Amino acid sequence: MLKIHFSGEDILRTRVAPAADPVWELVLSLHLLQGRSRDPLTDNWRRAVSRGLRQDAASDQLRLLFALSPPRGYFPDFLTPYASVDGFEAGLDAVRSTPTERLHRDLSVLATENPLPSSAGALARGEAAALRHLSESMEQYRSLAISPYWSRIQSAVAADRSRRARALLDGGMEGLLTSLRPAMRWEDGVLEVRDYPHSRELHLDGRGLLLVPSFFCAATPVALLDPALPPVLVYPVDRLGGLAPADGAGPAGRESLAALLGRTRAAVLQASDDGCTTGEVARRLNISPAAASQHATVLRNAGLLVSHRDRNTVLHTLTPLGRAMLDA
Repeated sequence: MLKIHFSGEDILRTRVAPAADPVWELVLSLHLLQGRSRDPLTDNWRRAVSRGLRQDAASDQLRLLFALSPPRGYFPDFLTPYASVDGFEAGLDAVRSTPTERLHRDLSVLATENPLPSSAGALARGEAAALRHLSESMEQYRSLAISPYWSRIQSAVAADRSRRARALLDGGMEGLLTSLRPAMRWEDGVLEVRDYPHSRELHLDGRGLLLVPSFFCAATPVALLDPALPPVLVYPVDRLGGLAPADGAGPAGRESLAALLGRTRAAVLQASDDGCTTGEVARRLNISPAAASQHATVLRNAGLLVSHRDRNTVLHTLTPLGRAMLDA
């Protein structure tokens, strides 16, 4: 179990990342791609990426990147720099600027658990060519495995941010941290991450915590190993409809879409743009809660909404398809 200790100052400085973090998504997707577990929401993505890697003549150049991102256990902290909160290019710049001391330390830890290719030696020495090669490999992999699916990844993270924003508005920072259950538990100034691979305690010491919602994060949240680095906790979001092609809906989906015609359901879709509970939909549209729930069910079955239950409240948010229909 990981225990993260907060002071009053830490609570004031804790925040949720403004959007999906492209570098964290890249690295965590490598873990998922190489792992043995299967998830129907990412199986199509896994097959497409694996096929693309087999066809890509540059796939051999990705060997070091894959070796640095094993499916289980430790991976180097320097691969996911704090600067990536400002975007992919900022993250790559930070990777290329990693001090040699950190490269050597992180790779030494990784080598105790995993065999590394010979090219890791040049990287550990901080050679500019090796760092450039690594950043180019990250760009190549991103173009194949992340960029084509980025809008869906962003939508899933945006839906989670809507949930956290509501929790914050309704219950303050305590409400936000409490909303992270069941994977985490907030109690008496300590955030406990259950099922963490080893026992560890992290004292924030007034620095606050950056919470990073992630599409590719597995069931267990992820933290950096080095306690001296800016504290980050990456946690999984609901993958909504997954990464299946947008045009992959079956007959049931098409029938549900046909049932969407009408002003009321269009209004329910609009109300769910920033997240809305069933009761709020009913009040806004002046319809009964039962009618609001029925319309939301049709929208959800058509793949336009996703619903999260929290105790006696159900929050509805848009899926990527729902947002695209609303924008249209």
